Amino acid sequence: MNKPLELGVDTFGDITAGPDDKPLPAAQVIRNIVDEAILADEMGLDFIGVGEHHRPDFAVSAPEVVLAGIATRTKRIHLGTAVTVLSSDDPIRVFQRFSTVNALSNGRAEVILGRGSFTESFPLFGFELSQYEELFEDKIDLFAKLLTNEPVTWQGKTRPPLTNQRVYPPIESGRLKTWIGVGGSPESVVRAAHYDLPLMLAIIGGDPRRFRPYVDLYHRAYTQFGRPVREIGVHSPGFVCDTDEMAREQLFPVYKTFRDRIGRERGWPPMGRDEFVAEIEHGALFVGSPETVARKIAATAKALGLSRFDLKYSAGALSHEKIMHCIELYGRKVIPMVREMMAEAKV
Repeated sequence: MNKPLELGVDTFGDITAGPDDKPLPAAQVIRNIVDEAILADEMGLDFIGVGEHHRPDFAVSAPEVVLAGIATRTKRIHLGTAVTVLSSDDPIRVFQRFSTVNALSNGRAEVILGRGSFTESFPLFGFELSQYEELFEDKIDLFAKLLTNEPVTWQGKTRPPLTNQRVYPPIESGRLKTWIGVGGSPESVVRAAHYDLPLMLAIIGGDPRRFRPYVDLYHRAYTQFGRPVREIGVHSPGFVCDTDEMAREQLFPVYKTFRDRIGRERGWPPMGRDEFVAEIEHGALFVGSPETVARKIAATAKALGLSRFDLKYSAGALSHEKIMHCIELYGRKVIPMVREMMAEAKV
């Protein structure tokens, strides 16, 4: 019997506004994330991911530290990143930090490895952007070796080799669940299959169904490697409110500010209301009432054959109170409806 679809949330720890409409300190945003994770656990969500960024509009630069705090305050929810920027980190230290979170959470840690969509970490930690591809390829190769929990012998191009080296602390039991985050690169899809790792698709714009060719490529690669295919997940932005109208009205101003800020850096035109609505109705924004969001999640899961869907609820500077209401609606109403829709589809 197939496992039921897992349903989780992600946050990048966007700097949010307080009651006085002034930006909250990053420290308060981090404390709020812990409260959001506690609520997600209480609501029965399967996963919470915390993103890594090194810029002023996001509060979290060390997600594993935040996850360690969450681990001691929650009971069942799985804890991971969204994503860990492996290219500008050390694979051994990443493994050690997640093994520690895994110990604190009694085996609930997961890691999503990727290259990230921002590049601030490269100059910050002394890496050259010209090595963007080479760094990730080298470091994912080493990280895959660490997942065996055995002494590692490895040689690459970007760091000194290892000879029969043990890494501590080891995973207590089983294997650290490790996903490869992919934003639209066929090479990354094949790489995930090559290392026998689950695939997490970051769908942040356009019709989610356009990612079906990547799903098919992932399946073909596994067929060629002669192995059973691993899980496929999707991470997409969204917001749940009591009604469709309330969700759109509350999200649009903060999402536009977020989108236009990133757009200025990347040469995109400002977002208009029509584009926002089109992304909700036909694209990658999962925004609306519980029923509207549930129907879109179920349709996406069916179209792409998903094992996991994660709603990125921190889509701009939404207040902590609105985020908490979103998480509560997601847990109490969206998840039961999605599960019912998925069960009906199998009949």
